[in-house]
Amino acid sequence: MFTEEVQGEIVRTEKVKIAVGCLLVALTLILGFHVQLSIALLTGALGMVLCGVMTIDEAYKSVDWMTVFLLAGLIPLGIAFEKTGAARFIADSIMGSIGTVPPIVLLTVIGLLTSFFTLVASNVGATVLMVPLAMNMAVSAGADPRMAALVVGVACSNTFILPTHQVNALIMRPGGYKTIDYFRAGSGMTVLYLIVMMAMIYFFYGI
Repeated sequence: MFTEEVQGEIVRTEKVKIAVGCLLVALTLILGFHVQLSIALLTGALGMVLCGVMTIDEAYKSVDWMTVFLLAGLIPLGIAFEKTGAARFIADSIMGSIGTVPPIVLLTVIGLLTSFFTLVASNVGATVLMVPLAMNMAVSAGADPRMAALVVGVACSNTFILPTHQVNALIMRPGGYKTIDYFRAGSGMTVLYLIVMMAMIYFFYGI
């Protein structure tokens, strides 16, 4: 016999069709009418509240405010990192210091730099920053600039070490993870990602 009431998740099975309908409306707005992602998903969430799928209090409690403030701090940090020229200065310094190297080494360095910048800035910001720089360096080193751009495009998704990416941040609180957990699990994934990426480019494009 329990000494207190068992706490469990409230399940409203009769509202399943309404919830799915709200989701489909949000997806239709995104895919069919090209409505901004945040606006479309907010419309779906508001529809669920108005239709009684959840109460406004339940919706408020489900928000992970730690993740909200984490992303709110990371976004201006990434913007400042790009706008002040700090990112370009670091990239120029490193790329200029390696001198003349084989194309495979140059592309590996480009992949490492892109992986670093995508952790402290956004993946879009890292791509915009690195693509012209990497292509110019590839031309100077006698490598194919298209391969340099390809390395940047693939490496900008190599974000496993820190919870700075939106997806990593969203699962941080529900999973009970800490930053050190991302570093422990993500370090090996980051290295493996780079190895597989360079191996595929090497074998498929013959660098």
